[in-house]
Order: sequence, then structure tokens, then C-alpha cells
Amino acid sequence: MTFDEIMSELEKKGDPQTKKTLMNHGAKEPFFGVKVADLKTILKKTKKNHELSLQLYDTGNSDAMYLAGLMADEKKITKDQLQHWVEKAYWSYLNEYAVPWVASETKFGMELGMKWILSDKENIAAAGWATLSSTASIMPDETLDIPVFSQLLDKVAESIHSSPNRVRMAMNSFVIAVGTYIKDLTDRALLTASKIGLVSVDMNGTSCKVPAASDYINKNIMTGKVGNKRKQARC
Repeated sequence: MTFDEIMSELEKKGDPQTKKTLMNHGAKEPFFGVKVADLKTILKKTKKNHELSLQLYDTGNSDAMYLAGLMADEKKITKDQLQHWVEKAYWSYLNEYAVPWVASETKFGMELGMKWILSDKENIAAAGWATLSSTASIMPDETLDIPVFSQLLDKVAESIHSSPNRVRMAMNSFVIAVGTYIKDLTDRALLTASKIGLVSVDMNGTSCKVPAASDYINKNIMTGKVGNKRKQARC
């Protein structure tokens, strides 16, 4: 499919109710409100396509930007391109999912995650924590710097409640990810979860709730999911 064909298809698949729901969560015009399942239908036709993903992301259309994240080639995208993407990722579907997923699948995902969490911009810092979470979920433990992840848990415990809104959400998810995917740090993550307790996040007035990290990790322990890595970050 060409760029024009994809944009036309996105417009056709736009759903008013989906658009309303996404706007309630932070999406802004221009976009059509395409369901993720329909985006994946398009993805089946394009597969990974580096140049096309760059074109789609630069439209500023949230549907196209999310699709670009699914379509991106992690072996071809550069650090500079991902930096551009994260700076343009203005809401959670983009800066906490689409961009971090791609970043974590590159060979420099850890580097970018560590860089981004230091940003004073909320969207970028949240993307950094999300990238580190995805890195923990897909990379074999023997390739991870376990002491660094341990130190990051300490950082969360010290600063989560004074961090910006969506950064708090991403930090809480990081604790869950470390406790679930890095066996050697499960107990430490549970300790961190106990220290931070419930985390307050403004969810744009929606009914969505922030999961209690300790409950989530314990549930994964009970179901035998601890240490089971994902094949890829994108889903």
C-alpha cells in the first residue's frame, strides 16, 4: 500500500465512538478514531516498512502515528528518528506505547530509556520509563544490567509521588514490569511497591484506575508468569 492509500483507508475505518473515547484519553485532532484491530489489518498488508512509517508518523495524525509505531523497522530506525518521534508523542497511546515499544526493540533501547527518564518534559520522561519497562519484558535477564534496574526501583520509591502525572503512571508500570519479568528483582520490586503504595494519577476524568503494583505482581506470581518474557514489545 502507498502512503495515500493508507491515509484513505484510515479515514474510511474511522469510528465516531472510538474517536470520542480516544479524545477522552488525550488524543487531539487531526485523527479519525481507528480501532487498533483495524490498524493491524492495514499492517498485514504493509508489514514492516521503515520509510512508510516515517511518513505516517510525520502526519501528526494519531491513527497514522500509532500505525507507524507498529510498522517501524527496529533494525533501520535511528536514535535521532526515535528522538524526533518521542518529542512529537503528545499523548499516552504514543509516548507510553507506540514509541517505547519500538525503542525497546532496537539495540539502543536501554540507552534511550535512561536518557528520556531524565527529561523535564512529562511526555518524554514517561516514554523513558515505558521504554525501560518494555526492555525488561523482552530482553533475557542475562543481557540486562540488573544493578541498574535495582537502582531505578530506588529512584521510583524516592520520587514517584513528586513526579508529573503521567510519569507517575509510567513509574508504577515500571515496578510491575520489573517484578514480573526480572526474576532476581521480584522481591525488590514488591518491596518498592509496598513503599509507594497506591499511586494517584489523573486519568482525564475517565473510569480507568491505576493498578496497585503489589497486587499486580503478586497476581503474576500466583499464576506462574514471573520471568516469562514476551517475544516482542509491540502488541
